[in-house]
Amino acid sequence: MTTASPRISRLNHAVLYVNDAAASAAFYCDVLGFSVANSFPGGAFLRAGGSGNDHDLGLFSVGAQPAPQQRIGLYHLAWQVDTIDELVEIAARLESAGAMVGASDHGVSKSLYARDIDGIEFEIMWAVPQRAWHDEESKVKIAPLGLAAEQAKWSGVSTAAELNLPA
Repeated sequence: MTTASPRISRLNHAVLYVNDAAASAAFYCDVLGFSVANSFPGGAFLRAGGSGNDHDLGLFSVGAQPAPQQRIGLYHLAWQVDTIDELVEIAARLESAGAMVGASDHGVSKSLYARDIDGIEFEIMWAVPQRAWHDEESKVKIAPLGLAAEQAKWSGVSTAAELNLPA
């Protein structure tokens, strides 16, 4: 008997080794609106603002050595927001924090790329509603992101209902 493969629907949590868990927790709280769910010497568990998870991000201090770049291991994490308007708001916060390193239009998603205070790269993305995936604009690609134009086109559109996620 063959069973169906499990379907991953979203990131539940991630754990990162960082130089200073308290400083990294402050960054994720201040810039991305996480809250501290639990903390202890050398570690913290953070919860995203719209999450029902116990924690979405675990941080553990490893000391003053910077995270090596371009090595085998984690490249980045991707968190999804529900609206393009939220993506625009986060873009402003990342810019203000000096954390933004790029932005891409992937056709089916619109993505921001940033680095935390330890240089760990992460992605914040908004998924284009599947009902629009049939047109030429939505083909998977890597192109410059025109965030203002995307907001004008998609403002107020939520992808949570389409994915059967809580809004």
